[in-house]
Amino acid sequence: MRSFDSLSEREILALAIASEEEDSRVYGDFAEGLKDNYPATAELFRGMQQEESEHRRRLYERYREKFGEHIPLIRRQDVRGFVTRKPVWLVQPLGLDTVRKTAESMETETRRFYLRAAERATDVSIRELLTDLAEAERGHVTAAENLEEKLLPPEVREQEEHARRRLFVLQVVQPGLAGLMDGSVSTLAPLFAAAFAAARMGQTHWLPFKVGLAASLGAGISMGFAEALSDDGSLTGRGHPYVRGVVCGLMTTLGGIGHTMPYLIPNLHLATSVAIGVVIFELAAISYIRHRYMESPWVSATIQVVLGGVLVFLTGILIGSS
Repeated sequence: MRSFDSLSEREILALAIASEEEDSRVYGDFAEGLKDNYPATAELFRGMQQEESEHRRRLYERYREKFGEHIPLIRRQDVRGFVTRKPVWLVQPLGLDTVRKTAESMETETRRFYLRAAERATDVSIRELLTDLAEAERGHVTAAENLEEKLLPPEVREQEEHARRRLFVLQVVQPGLAGLMDGSVSTLAPLFAAAFAAARMGQTHWLPFKVGLAASLGAGISMGFAEALSDDGSLTGRGHPYVRGVVCGLMTTLGGIGHTMPYLIPNLHLATSVAIGVVIFELAAISYIRHRYMESPWVSATIQVVLGGVLVFLTGILIGSS
């Protein structure tokens, strides 16, 4: 990597042209990634893309006047001091907060670059251009705010907030809730069957703990793969299948581990009492999540979750006591 101070005026202009081209394409990627769910914000970034294209045109005209047609390929990653950015295509799906914070960081970095470059420029016309672009980058933030006020009135902001909440529910809450319900409910039968069988046969607390741990991990792996392979998200908008699979698998394991951990207590009867308390808390938490994010009525959400949990719990007791 080269130090910034070692660059000539020609190389500084070449770097500025490449940077403006990159920023323009980044804003275009933002607009493309947001257009389906956040069309107004996508239009905002289209405007910023046009601004960057205009900056690049001015830089190129001045470069051609001073140094000719050939522009050496110099990029940010070739010069020390620039922030390394993750490519947009690696951070899908895009979120509003992510792109706005990224845009703010880009404008700040670019403005500082132009100010430093203007200090080192000896050609008056180049220094003037770089100073103008530094001020343009400062004004770019104001322009973005103006565009935001124009393109994102309160009703549009409300629509985009609703869309963001919908995506969060589809991509995180739904697979997580499915996993939590499966892990909390499906592992009840083997765990408490092992607990009551251990009590009847004089076994220690390790038997139900091992059964519960195996059931939790096995269910997590199974649910994770099932969720990841069920839908690639291309039509439903539910996000990347691997992300959903990981969320679902982890929440499934967590749901089972919760009432398995009490069996680390050496006293089997005390461990079972604590595990039952944990189960009650888990079922209440699932009911709340269903009510909060899935808009299920409190009564129906509670009845559905508790009824299923009780039936599975009684199945485990009957099998373990037989």
